[in-house]
Amino acid sequence: MLTASIAKRALSRSFSSSRFASSDAKVVVVGAGAGGLSAITQLQKSLKKQGKVLAKEDIVIIDPAEYHYYQPGWTLVGSGLMDKQDTRRPMKSVIPEDTTHVAQSVQSFAPDKNQVVLANGDTITYEYLIVASGIQINWSAIKGLPEALIDSHSGVSSIYSYATADKAHRDITAMRSGRAIFTQPSTPIKCAGGKPIAHKIMWQAWDLYQRTNRANTAKVEFWTGMPTMFSVPKYSEVLNALRIQRDIPAQFGHNLVAIDAANRKATFKKTDGTEVVEDYTILHVTPPQGPADYIKASPLADAAGWVDVDPATLRHKKFSNVFSLGDASSLPTSKTAAAITAQAPVLVHNLVDVMNGKDTLVAKYDGYTSCPLLTGKGELLLAEFKYGLEPKESFAHIVDQAKPQKAFYYFKTLLFPWAYFEHMLKGRWYGPNGFKAPTFS
Repeated sequence: MLTASIAKRALSRSFSSSRFASSDAKVVVVGAGAGGLSAITQLQKSLKKQGKVLAKEDIVIIDPAEYHYYQPGWTLVGSGLMDKQDTRRPMKSVIPEDTTHVAQSVQSFAPDKNQVVLANGDTITYEYLIVASGIQINWSAIKGLPEALIDSHSGVSSIYSYATADKAHRDITAMRSGRAIFTQPSTPIKCAGGKPIAHKIMWQAWDLYQRTNRANTAKVEFWTGMPTMFSVPKYSEVLNALRIQRDIPAQFGHNLVAIDAANRKATFKKTDGTEVVEDYTILHVTPPQGPADYIKASPLADAAGWVDVDPATLRHKKFSNVFSLGDASSLPTSKTAAAITAQAPVLVHNLVDVMNGKDTLVAKYDGYTSCPLLTGKGELLLAEFKYGLEPKESFAHIVDQAKPQKAFYYFKTLLFPWAYFEHMLKGRWYGPNGFKAPTFS
C-alpha cells in the first residue's frame, strides 16, 4: 500500500547534515487548491534555501479533482469578461513535480495517530499535516436549486461553479425586462467579508442594463441574509450609497430557502422565521456554504466545524504538527485567494521552524484579506482589510480605495489571473508584497 511504503522509507532512512536533526520530515497536504499549492511550493522553496531537501515521496498532496480552478475568474465568466475554459487547468499541470499526488478524497482524520484515511480505505501517515481543503458548497440546502441550475429555462444561475458560471451570463444578457434578483446567504462563503461576490455579478448586470437601454425595464434587486452590504463599515457605507444611487432595492436578513422554477418563485426566510415568496424573472443564487463534513466530524474541528487553528500562527490549537490555511481554517477573516497570499508565508515559516525543533513561532498573520469588487464595467472597488474589520490598504497613499477605480479594474481582469497561474501557484506571489516574500523576526 502507498501509505505503508512511504512511512517505511521515511523511518528507515539515515539522516545527513542536510536533513532535519530529529527526524526525516514528511508532509501531507490535503487540498490542491490555492491554499494547498501555495503552501507546498513555498515550503519546498524555503527548505531548499536552508539546504534541506524533501524527497518526492516525502511530500504527499491529496486531491481527487481532475482540474484546478481559478474560482475568482467565475465572476468574470458570469460578466462575459472571461471564457470559462480559461479558469481551469488540468490538475496534473499544477501539481509540483517534486511531490506525490494522491487522487483520492479524504474520508477522515486520525490526528492522534498522525493519519489521514482516504475514501478507498487507504491510510497515509504523516509527520506534519497541512489542511487546505477549501469550503463545502451546500447546493441542496436550498430546495429546488440543484434542479433549477440544470434546467436551461429556469432563469436560475450561479457563478459558484464552473458548470453554471456561463449560465449566469446567458440569463443576464437575455433578460430584456422583468425582475433580476441576486441573493446571498448569511453563512460564511468564498470571497471577502460581507460576502460581496453577489454584489459583483449584480453590479455587472445593472451596468449592462444601463448601457443597453434596459434601465427602465430590467430591474435589479439584492436579497441577502446579512444585515448590511459589507462587514467592513468603511466599504459597507460606500456600497450602500452606491446601491441607493443606482436605485437597487435591497432586503436584508432574508435567506433564500426554496425555488419553484416552474412558476419562477423564490422563497425567503426572514430572521424572525417567517417566509415570503417573491416572483422573479432571473435569479442569481449564492448558495449556503460551510466546512466539509469529514472535517466537521474530525478531532481537528472547532465547534463550528472549521480546522481549529491559532489565528496568528495558523498552527492547530491541540495538535502541534497540524496547520491549516484558506477556506477550511477557523481563521476569523474572509475566505479569499488574497488572504492565502498572506497566510501561506506565515504557515510555511512556522512549519519550518517546527521542523527545526523551535518552540516559539515568530511569524504572525494579521488577518489580511482583500476583495476586488467589480461595481461596473471599467471600475472596481479594492477592499483590503485585516482582523477587526480594519482597513489595510495597499494604495491609500495614491488613491481613495473607498471609491471605485479604473486601474483596479485591470488588476481584476488582467493582473490577478496571470499572477495566480504563473506565480502564486508556483510559490512566488505574495499579494500586497508582489514577488517579495515577507520576512519575520
